[in-house]
Amino acid sequence: MAHTEGTARRPTHSPLRPSWRCPACGILWPCSTAKLRLLGEYREDRPGLVTHLAAVQKEAEADLARLNPDVALPDLTPRFVGWAQAR
Repeated sequence: MAHTEGTARRPTHSPLRPSWRCPACGILWPCSTAKLRLLGEYREDRPGLVTHLAAVQKEAEADLARLNPDVALPDLTPRFVGWAQAR
């Protein structure tokens, strides 16, 4: 459907930087909807998904470190990569 003038656009489930929260849900990204979308996009390439998420994790670590320079970051691996690794 085309976007028309005056129609409000819904936020997507893409990360809002530098906070790395979902603008649609307000929760930490990747939210459940983003995870499902990513699994669909990388359906035939799980290693590619993990590689992509590892790169995104590095970006998030840099953004979050700049956002909160006096706070030690937790390990973001479970949030970004752990859920997508083959079981």
